[in-house]
Amino acid sequence: MTVIMGILNITADSFSDGGSYLDAEAALAHGLALRDAGAGIVDVGGESTRPGATRVPGEVERARVLPVVEALAATGVAVSIDTMNAATAVAAVAAGATIVNDVSGGLADGDMLAAVAASGADLVIGHWRGHSADMYAGARYDDPVVDVLRELEERVGAAAHAGIDPSRIVLDPGIGFGKLAAQNWQLLRHLDRLVAVGRPVLVGTSRKGFLRDALGEDPAQERRDAATAVTSVLAAEAGAWGVRVHDVAATRDALAVRRHWRGES
Repeated sequence: MTVIMGILNITADSFSDGGSYLDAEAALAHGLALRDAGAGIVDVGGESTRPGATRVPGEVERARVLPVVEALAATGVAVSIDTMNAATAVAAVAAGATIVNDVSGGLADGDMLAAVAASGADLVIGHWRGHSADMYAGARYDDPVVDVLRELEERVGAAAHAGIDPSRIVLDPGIGFGKLAAQNWQLLRHLDRLVAVGRPVLVGTSRKGFLRDALGEDPAQERRDAATAVTSVLAAEAGAWGVRVHDVAATRDALAVRRHWRGES
């Protein structure tokens, strides 16, 4: 069954919900709501990685996320920490997170892979070619599918060298990170090739700008959520282990329909 990872942004500037959950009580309530809506994992982040975003000091990031990670984990919620900062990752695992979701795949902080190895947490390795401020400068590929596969495997090798067992690694093709719309669609069309590598694959398309290609305009959030749910079903069909989304309920329902369609319910 495809895992739903619910997004909990404790940020001021995330592109669709920045500022909504900066208050710790509001963030905790939303995290519990994501769990109740069907999220198997709640992904807590304190730094926006939207295009053009500026970095957040580590101490600010930790002040935002650690109380919420600890409170969610205390209720039995499975928590991942969305961070590129090794110190934040270590502190979040100590607070109860069991997964480190690093969109940079350990490239943003040279201490990340060793820190995760020592922590015992699982690691999501995202494909990445640079920070949000100029991420599209790296959107040059001979073949997006071949290049992303190769670069992810290089990061898996680096993680293994740091002491992370390959069984603890999840791959994320980094949809929207340093990729133009056509490159995102090409990766999604060939997602089965990434799945064929044999590691769990996480797909994050939620509310991202490239969905405008399909919808033909700059759609309202509800329409982007509907489009995201469709991509979740297609990712599941391609064999993805998990999907990372804002609207958990819509994706839960879409995946339930898929299961019934396939006679798996």
